[in-house]
Amino acid sequence: MKQSTLVALFSVLLFCGTLSAQDSAKYKPVALPDGYTSKMEVVYTNGSGWEKAMDIYLPPAANGASPVVINIHGGGWNHGERQSQTGFSTFFKMGFAVANISYRLTPEATAPAAVEDARCALIYLIKNAKALNIDVNKIVVMGGSAGGHLALMAGLLGNDRRFDGNCPGKEDIKVAAIIDKYGITDVWDWGHGPVSSKSAGRWLGDKAADQQFATSVSPINYVSKNSPPVFIVHGDADPVVPYQQSVDLHKKLVEAGVKTEFVTVKNGQHGKFPAEENSALNKKIMAFIKALRIAK
Repeated sequence: MKQSTLVALFSVLLFCGTLSAQDSAKYKPVALPDGYTSKMEVVYTNGSGWEKAMDIYLPPAANGASPVVINIHGGGWNHGERQSQTGFSTFFKMGFAVANISYRLTPEATAPAAVEDARCALIYLIKNAKALNIDVNKIVVMGGSAGGHLALMAGLLGNDRRFDGNCPGKEDIKVAAIIDKYGITDVWDWGHGPVSSKSAGRWLGDKAADQQFATSVSPINYVSKNSPPVFIVHGDADPVVPYQQSVDLHKKLVEAGVKTEFVTVKNGQHGKFPAEENSALNKKIMAFIKALRIAK
């Protein structure tokens, strides 16, 4: 094998593989309550030359099958690391398991790869629910920004299997709730609207001018009367993902008769809300989840 080929192969493996110890050290480890255990670097999907993993944090088995939240980081589908996500204490206090996932980013792969991975993460947990001691009727999907978009897609697709080619199966795919934090709901509009984003074009890749394809990866187009409950939060001064994206999603959910709550953060930017706003927001999210009887 030529040296140039070996170098290219090594670069691909390095890009697609796990973080180095030095990279991982950038972030504080997740603080687990007494009795919780962790399963790290659990590979949930793979393909030719790549694999993606999740870290799973599990409450004591003696407590019975637990609710679980799938956490999806943001970053415009082109950057971000699951290891940066560590604030799960509120969910731990409620007895939740947490599955914190990585997914394919651009330029490693363009759309719909990230959607496929989010779906495979959900399906992996359903397939392995018994071994992990989690309740398939109490799955919450949560994310912010691009992660919010992926959480919406994973949950709103339901048993629509169009993006499930990497994880085939006959499971009943459903979630109990979606927590959408300032996520992209209309990819075409985000790429071509008044506040257009280059991230959308990069993620769509060679389909950047294909409105029909962009529509197929836009969660707002999958809302139906059978959609799971959706909690939405968005700052009304968001300079990255227009506030109107969440306004439009909420309106469509209401029209479909779906249980939903929409929290507007006054003068809120793209996340990075003040500490008091985040505290109040966490309480509202927990109240929403408790009202659905997902957790006590």
